[in-house]
Amino acid sequence: MKTPRFVAVSIVLTLAGAALAAYAADASANWTEHCAKCHGPDGKGQTKMGKKLGLRDLADAKVQAKFTDADALKAMKSGLTDDKGKTTMKAAEGLSEEEMKALVPFVRALQK
Repeated sequence: MKTPRFVAVSIVLTLAGAALAAYAADASANWTEHCAKCHGPDGKGQTKMGKKLGLRDLADAKVQAKFTDADALKAMKSGLTDDKGKTTMKAAEGLSEEEMKALVPFVRALQK
């Protein structure tokens, strides 16, 4: 017979797993809606806009090693500019802080 504590732990773990799956699905949907136009679905930046802006290949381990999770979050919040002050990435509009934070591990998972 299962103890009440075991049942409670099982329920909590099940709910946590479902929440994590939903969290990942939201990140994927947000990537598709807000990021893939430039970065591409695979993060390689081989879209028309990505090539025009000279985007780095986010699937490349060497590229990923050059920025921290905090750098990625800051780029989403504030956008990026080049040396001349030209905007190379707009801030992610319409995303909450939590949604932006969820995109960081999504981007890390693009690494091949």
